[in-house]
Amino acid sequence: MSETIIRSATPDEYDAVAKLWMESWCSTGLDVPGEKLLNYLTERVPREVAGGWSLYVADDGGALAAMLAINVPRLYLDQLMIAPAYQGRSLGRRLLGFTRELLPDEVWLRCAEGNEKAWRWYEREGFVLEKAEADPAHGRMMRYYRWKRGIFRSNDPTAPRSPETTSPSQPDADDGMT
Repeated sequence: MSETIIRSATPDEYDAVAKLWMESWCSTGLDVPGEKLLNYLTERVPREVAGGWSLYVADDGGALAAMLAINVPRLYLDQLMIAPAYQGRSLGRRLLGFTRELLPDEVWLRCAEGNEKAWRWYEREGFVLEKAEADPAHGRMMRYYRWKRGIFRSNDPTAPRSPETTSPSQPDADDGMT
């Protein structure tokens, strides 16, 4: 995987990005792959790009290994999805590092509460849980996280905490698959 590069996705790759997204999301066990989900994601990718996503892929010699969707003005990492065959190879850490290059001071994201593997990983990477609530669009419990440069706050309630800072408008996406 040493030749894997992170680059902007091209419109002719959007269908492949949607397929990778579905496979990665379903690998969590929170959904089942199918035509309905794939059609939804295939329609959603160009709509989200038009709405502000900066969409990137991890390209492993022509094979898409991951997708990354960031809304830079909102300081929001919307989607970080790794193809199942590439999971466990530190590609997520590379993509998160890339995200922090684009958003060097603060990053917001949300994660499905049922995706414990993902939210525990974000916590190990320095993200702090800000709140948990049901998404009104689908009812799934979501965990909202923030990372801020220079501030590491433990989720241990007995640990000393850094002062809170004012947050930007809380991002909201229509599915929360991150």
